[in-house]
Amino acid sequence: MTIMDTRVNDGYPTRITGTPEHLPRVHPTVWGTEADGPIDAATLANHDARGYTVVDGLLSPGEVQTYWQEVVRLSSDETLRDDERVITEARTGEVRSIFDVHEISGLIAELVRDPRVLDRARQILGSEVYIHQSRINYMPGFKGTGFYWHSDFETWHAEDGMPSPRAVSCSIALTDNYPYNGGLMVMPGSQRTFVQCVGETPDANYKSSLKDQRVGVPTNDDITKLAADCGIEQFTGSAGSALWFDSNIMHGSSNNITPYPRSNIFLVFNSVENALQEPFAASAPRPSFIAGRNSAPITR
Repeated sequence: MTIMDTRVNDGYPTRITGTPEHLPRVHPTVWGTEADGPIDAATLANHDARGYTVVDGLLSPGEVQTYWQEVVRLSSDETLRDDERVITEARTGEVRSIFDVHEISGLIAELVRDPRVLDRARQILGSEVYIHQSRINYMPGFKGTGFYWHSDFETWHAEDGMPSPRAVSCSIALTDNYPYNGGLMVMPGSQRTFVQCVGETPDANYKSSLKDQRVGVPTNDDITKLAADCGIEQFTGSAGSALWFDSNIMHGSSNNITPYPRSNIFLVFNSVENALQEPFAASAPRPSFIAGRNSAPITR
């Protein structure tokens, strides 16, 4: 595969020296129309304005149990323990995430192609799509570690070479999400602003950033300003609900010190018209299990 290098045309410069700026987004949040899929016009307009949509009951209780059993099986699979796709907690060594899970699990490969999921991704992005990244996130009770505030697109742009924020994530809850067990927080409308980050990307940064991200995170002042402009909302709801959110929305989660685990299946769809290039702010692209470079469209 030939990867084009168009960094000279970078509309979202980041990993800079000096003072970071808030840059206006130059690409749409929603690319499709009501006629392109199952999402109605009002919901699409709301997604365009706020950068996220919650779909209650995407999975039935029976389906939740099936996928939960698969999650437990994968986390207990000794053959995966030394696999680089398995990320462990820095402090406890417990499984934090399993990447490339749609290639590991036939069940999750089927979920990727489920019309309830795939048709929404195509509609939001207005094109055929492929999987940029898939993973299972485990946040066990008492010791689950959160994710600091960040824009996924900032990392995918800097380290993977994603040209524009024409990507959308689907987080499907396999456990109930309460306000107190580390649920995902988002800043509605923040997807319309690209927040630059300071600092050079270390070589093989992914090896540490997937456990504890230090580079590619906004400053406290930037978070304070964005929160003042946009506010903060939290994804709560029963197992089986799904959160669709834009690749550039500012989001994060706190640690889980409750007895209640919070686990989810996380699928990132990228437009086939937004295929990865050379990284915009890193010396080499991240491995394909983190950033898929096979941009062939998903078919059922």
